[in-house]
This record gives sequence, C-alpha cells and structure tokens, in this order.
Amino acid sequence: MPVLECAVHWAVPSDEPHMRDLLDAGERDRYARFMRDEDKARFVTGRFLARTVLSEATGLPPGDIRFTTDCPHCGASHGKPRLPGHTLDFSLSHSADRVVLVLTDGPEVGVDVEQESDRDVDRLGEMVLSAPERDVLAALPADQRKRGFHAYWCRKEALLKATGHGLAAPMTAIHVSGPDEPAEVLSWDDDKAVSPVRLADLTPGPGYAASLAVLTDRPLKISEAGLTY
Repeated sequence: MPVLECAVHWAVPSDEPHMRDLLDAGERDRYARFMRDEDKARFVTGRFLARTVLSEATGLPPGDIRFTTDCPHCGASHGKPRLPGHTLDFSLSHSADRVVLVLTDGPEVGVDVEQESDRDVDRLGEMVLSAPERDVLAALPADQRKRGFHAYWCRKEALLKATGHGLAAPMTAIHVSGPDEPAEVLSWDDDKAVSPVRLADLTPGPGYAASLAVLTDRPLKISEAGLTY
C-alpha cells in the first residue's frame, strides 16, 4: 500500500503588514474582532502559512487563494478552512507561540497543538477521557500526568478536526492508546465514529503536545519543517 505524505509546517506567531495584506474581507473582519495582540498574530500567521504553503503546492498566487468554511455535517460556516476545487486537504492549529499546518493530498486531515498548562487534569479527564484512559493517566507518576493528559487531548482533537465533528462528538467515547505508546485509535463507541483512521504524534518542542489524524488506512510519511530547538 503506498504511503501518504503529510507535510507539517511550524511557525512562530507574527503579525506583519505583508501577512495581513493576504487576508480576504471576512478574515479582516475576524482579525479586527480579536481583542488581544497575541490572538491577532496567531490568526494571521495561520492564514499566511496556509496561503504560502498552498501556493507552493498548487502554483496559485497566495493572494488569489480563497477558503471556504462550510461544515460538512450541517452546512453552516463554522467548518475548517478548505481550498475549493482541489484535492488537497489541510488543517491548522495554534497554541501560545506555536502555529502548525498539516497538508495532505486526498484524505481528510486534522491537527492539534496544545501548550501544556496547569489544568486540573482529574476534572477535565472526566469530560475528555474514556475510563481506560483515566486509569492509565492515574497510574502515571505525578510529574508525568500533565504531559499524559495533553497527549490524549491532542490526539482526540486532531481526530475530531479531521472528521469535522469538533465538540459535537463526545471525546469520552473515543479510546486512544496511552501517552507512551504509538498513537492509535483503539475504539470509538459512538454513532459519529469513522474508520479507518491513522494517528501520529508530532514534535512541537518542550512544553507542548501535538498530534495529527488522517482518515485513511495508508501508512503515513510525515515531514516536519519550520522549528529548531
């Protein structure tokens, strides 16, 4: 079975005039509604990254690229950005000083990055983790539990971005492999479940977790570019 290439691009948030120049009218309105400078920077960096990467992949000028955001399930305009008329699929995510884009040709893809924070992982675990996952998390050493929770979180967020369900599907119905095991969907007990799925963890650097999900049974070949540590 041929491998599926997944191109992962990392960037640090920035907000420069030449980046804002590529925003369309709707994006400019959304940009203006952000109250914090860091949110503006993450948004404009994501759209700039998407346009420059897609320009290279398609040959389209970056300024000519326009996205649709139609939800595949309800038709409303809250879906992830897509490039109409092309087989390429991509997904964006950002957290703190990380912005990431993943690009594939054909299957739907989702990506998520999260800065590890001092969340109450026990409380959130009740809303996010399946019972077996909560048992695994509880068995981790105390200093590893924050890392473990965010690994679970990113894998599930990436999956639900790929399917387009987002928060409409309960995370607790999804059971993925443990934080120290290769990323894999073990079971999904819900009518929104899809198969096949490939999961993979990414390398966002210390203090972050990141994963991608692709709706395919093909093995993945992942390349990451844009950050050095």
